[in-house]
Amino acid sequence: MIIYLTKYLLLGDALNTYQYLFNAIGFLPINVLLVTVILNQLLSVRAKRERLEKLNMVIGTFFSEVGTGLLAYLSDHDPSLSRIRGDLIVRGDWTDEEFARVRTRLGDYDYDVAIDRIDLAALHTFLMERRNFLLRLLENPVMLEHESFTDLLRAVFHLTEELERRGDLTGLPRNDLEHLTGDIRRVYGMLVRQWLDYMHYLQKSYPYLFSLAMRSNPFDEEASPVVR
Repeated sequence: MIIYLTKYLLLGDALNTYQYLFNAIGFLPINVLLVTVILNQLLSVRAKRERLEKLNMVIGTFFSEVGTGLLAYLSDHDPSLSRIRGDLIVRGDWTDEEFARVRTRLGDYDYDVAIDRIDLAALHTFLMERRNFLLRLLENPVMLEHESFTDLLRAVFHLTEELERRGDLTGLPRNDLEHLTGDIRRVYGMLVRQWLDYMHYLQKSYPYLFSLAMRSNPFDEEASPVVR
């Protein structure tokens, strides 16, 4: 009102001031739309991108501490691994379409494991040694942004608890071994899919981390961290 009153006192044109006032009021909904909807949406997208960046850092820590070793162990006991091994030798020149093709192919895979060849006691020890680390990951509020990774952590915790509750893991009946096979296959399948998504993320965002991940590929029998 002070601005409009000043304009009237200086210019002395009340009609023009009224027209300007009503024009400004007419544009007010558009201004509100720009500020509250579009700009807020842009800020929300930026904040979500930052949270996802932090989440991918957490996922990277998971694979460094737990995921890669667990994936290597379970895949070594997959009798049908030769069907998908070639698809999982990720290369630096892969396109988005190539990653999508592999994801589609993995959707039809059974993720079988030879339970009789798995050392359940060793698997139990591996998971228990990393239980506190996994628990801290699950308590991280940023996990709410990534449902599939949270489901993977829950599946790993469930497998850990199944092994822990049994105590003696030798001489288990066949029905119980089949039950454990289902738990292990659940973890194995989720782990492979999450690993592929993480590799895709590294390729696009962090080439130097992607280089090491390729040289540490748990599916590549010739993989070596040594650059040749």
